[in-house]
Amino acid sequence: MSYAKLEYIWLDGYKPTQSLRSKTRIEREFTGKLDDCPTWCFDGSSTEQAPGGSSDCLLKPVFVCPDPARKFGYLVMCEVLSPDGTPHVSNGRATIEDDDNDFWFGFEQEYFIWNPKIDKPIGWGDFTLTGEPGPQGPYYCSVGGGKAVGRYIVEEHLDLCLEAGLNVEGINAEVAIGQWEFQVFAKGAKAAGDQTWIARYLMERVAEKYGYSINWHCKPLGDTDWNGSGMHANFSNGVLRSCGSKETYDTICESFRPFIKEHIEVYGADNDLRLTGKHETQSIDKFSFGVSDRGASIRIPIATVDKGWKGWLEDRRPNSAADPYKVAARIVKTVKTAKV
Repeated sequence: MSYAKLEYIWLDGYKPTQSLRSKTRIEREFTGKLDDCPTWCFDGSSTEQAPGGSSDCLLKPVFVCPDPARKFGYLVMCEVLSPDGTPHVSNGRATIEDDDNDFWFGFEQEYFIWNPKIDKPIGWGDFTLTGEPGPQGPYYCSVGGGKAVGRYIVEEHLDLCLEAGLNVEGINAEVAIGQWEFQVFAKGAKAAGDQTWIARYLMERVAEKYGYSINWHCKPLGDTDWNGSGMHANFSNGVLRSCGSKETYDTICESFRPFIKEHIEVYGADNDLRLTGKHETQSIDKFSFGVSDRGASIRIPIATVDKGWKGWLEDRRPNSAADPYKVAARIVKTVKTAKV
């Protein structure tokens, strides 16, 4: 190949929720390997990551995959570094202290396909005289016009993710109209974060193509009876996958109880709007766990029990806009406090 288009992707410094940024670099004689992706720089003063008088920030490539929507294209996920090469304060990936691949993560990423013309989800205003769709109930895992709205966007996104080599495990329509979900699995906290962010980037780009946006906010329809959006974090380590002990599971779940505040701090902005004790959530200031309990902070999947207490756990508190790097880092840190 005479040249390649490398799309360098990073997270900006906006608070409380970071956004994706990207720009294209042309490389000659590129082999597709991470080692062939050089460190690059960008204007941090335009992304809330540096002052104008000293604006350079560095992009350190950490993950590369093909860009199936772009001829000769590659997607390059990057960490942001300060000019001296140390992790920038906005660099959530650098907060992962232990990444020996013993921890596996599966993120269930919910989101709304959003119509910016009416500032509502796709499907609103299309099927009723009032403009508001009927109450939630028929939309979850639905099929058919007026229910599974936006499927063409979701299917195109799934194809792109699979062609890029991402470990997307599935998709489904969610509880609210215009709300969907994809799931990403990876071995290793950093790998799971890398792939989830790349999948989010591809989702943004597909929606952009059709004149829509993606609303990652955890409760975009406000104080209504419509569900919010989460990013449920399924996780396991060697102990959870092999212990065969209910007592061990109880001990690990209990290790989360003293750290409610620390987890909520990195589980996404405005989570108080979503974690109300309603709509399949536990209250933000409480902690609970239980088998098959979608109203608990941590759900013990029935499959784990059926396999003789060998499996995984699901933390249901992270919201749809949370940084998967920070979520994984905090879960790893907490699990390692359990005396098992």
